[in-house]
Amino acid sequence: MNRPRASRARLARVARLAVLLALPLLLGACSGTGGSAPTVGISVGDGSAASGGGTMALSLQLLIALTILAIVPSILLMATSFTRIVVVLSLLRSAIGIPQLPPNQILLGLALFLTMFIMGPVFTKVNDQAVQPYLAGSITTDQAIAQGEAPLRTFMLAQTSESDIQLFLDLSKRPRPTTADQIPIEVILPAFVTSELKTAFTMGFLLFIPFLVIDLVVASALMAMGMVMVSPTQIALPFKLLLFVLVDGWVLIVSSLVRSFGA
Repeated sequence: MNRPRASRARLARVARLAVLLALPLLLGACSGTGGSAPTVGISVGDGSAASGGGTMALSLQLLIALTILAIVPSILLMATSFTRIVVVLSLLRSAIGIPQLPPNQILLGLALFLTMFIMGPVFTKVNDQAVQPYLAGSITTDQAIAQGEAPLRTFMLAQTSESDIQLFLDLSKRPRPTTADQIPIEVILPAFVTSELKTAFTMGFLLFIPFLVIDLVVASALMAMGMVMVSPTQIALPFKLLLFVLVDGWVLIVSSLVRSFGA
């Protein structure tokens, strides 16, 4: 019974360490002094592939490490502002009434750049407090994980509602913690994602209102003129685009998204 628990704990530590080491790739902050890049080495286990020679065979450990590295981008995206931004931009496209424009590549690129802008201070703290000291060998793996989690925990907790945190604490049958530092990261992550989706859909609802008013006005005007065979959507689309351009919609959307994170 103790061995599976120890294995799960070990895999969780490897996953956190993989996420921690992937952050400098987003910042480009791994350049060493003197213009030369540092040499990064990863030692998995005790290097013994023989059965019984270590806690886990080297080949199996490498397979687990590669699998974790493959899902690191998804973990980073779900633990940042990316979720809210991409959902709001997708709802905006649906509200205007052009499902194909802007293309998905443009929306994802804009969401990624805004995420890097919003999360820049957080990633900088992680890099300065955890990644660089760990690569320099001045702190241990456990210290690097703890110091690297702290800025991300602070960011996620600031955007997560208490009701969502309490929900996942109840689902996991954990006692209510007395301080925020006692909330486990496996509770914060799903609570943060659900809070982000709730906030994104709320912002999307507010985006739909002015475009819905235009649809209703155009549909009423067409019915009053007896033009029931004309599609109200096609007639309302130019007016929606005109309204969006006149109010400088993209600047308003981007600024609202950035300010919604307290940036």
